Amino acid sequence: MKYFLKININREHRWLSIIYLLLRLSVILIMLDQLRNKSYENVFLCILTLILFLIPSFIERKIHIDIPDTLETIILLFIFSAEILGEINAYYLIFPYWDTLLHTLNGFLSAAIGFSLIDILNKHERFSISLSPLFVALVAFCFSMTIGIMWEFLEFGVDSLVGSDMQKDTLITSFQSVLLNEEGKNIPVKIDIENITVNGKVWKGYIDLGLIDTMMDLIVNFIGAVIFSTFGYLYIKTRGKGNFIKRFILETHIDKTQP
Repeated sequence: MKYFLKININREHRWLSIIYLLLRLSVILIMLDQLRNKSYENVFLCILTLILFLIPSFIERKIHIDIPDTLETIILLFIFSAEILGEINAYYLIFPYWDTLLHTLNGFLSAAIGFSLIDILNKHERFSISLSPLFVALVAFCFSMTIGIMWEFLEFGVDSLVGSDMQKDTLITSFQSVLLNEEGKNIPVKIDIENITVNGKVWKGYIDLGLIDTMMDLIVNFIGAVIFSTFGYLYIKTRGKGNFIKRFILETHIDKTQP
């Protein structure tokens, strides 16, 4: 417990250190409350969150990559919003667009990480490559979309194996299907649904089992990836002009002159 709360507050990264400490303290208090209520699944989520909080500092120390304070703060808040607020406090149900917002942000952040990895190689003297701004932006976009797709694979796998509901269902009142075409033609028939009955309970619509949620997640991930990739392209084209994008770009602090 002391390890998770241990953090050095210095002047250069004072606000980041304070945010780190407050978030960790909040998670620990929530974990103790969940432990008192014997909600062991939520206790596991709290422990997972504390471990995820350690990843940025681990990357900076062990892999020698500097993460800008702005990016690191957003990553920490993202983890807290997804695991603690979203899952334990049920924000996914209370606020309909909470999941959409997080997936959009995920697309943006994943593109930033993919962009940074390529940009580091592109600037490093040890690598005799010079990639065009358009190619770097395209790689960042593809990296982000790959992360988004892999996450949807994870959600589907967990739902199938564990019986959870990460791919949230959607209640719809109409749909189109060729299966219901009585003439057997490949022409979709629109069906308006007044109600359906599930185990004796009447619902005012058809329960879509995760498909719409998955596609919406990928669409907003796409939007986030496009936004950052566009900014990233302009950043390389006008290197040194503008400070906004620099807040999201990883930098290596390995000596470029090393043999």
